[in-house]
Amino acid sequence: MSIKSIVHWFEAWRRYRSAVTELSQLDERDLAELGMTREEIREVARQSAGL
Repeated sequence: MSIKSIVHWFEAWRRYRSAVTELSQLDERDLAELGMTREEIREVARQSAGL
């Protein structure tokens, strides 16, 4: 794995963790307004981060 790909992966991981943190702070009503459930947070964050 090259340095560039490691940096790319690390940046994607940081985006993923940030999205999980932000979405986890929302209540059920706010998540429903976004069309998602609490169980979907990690998958949505993974897709958003490009992982």
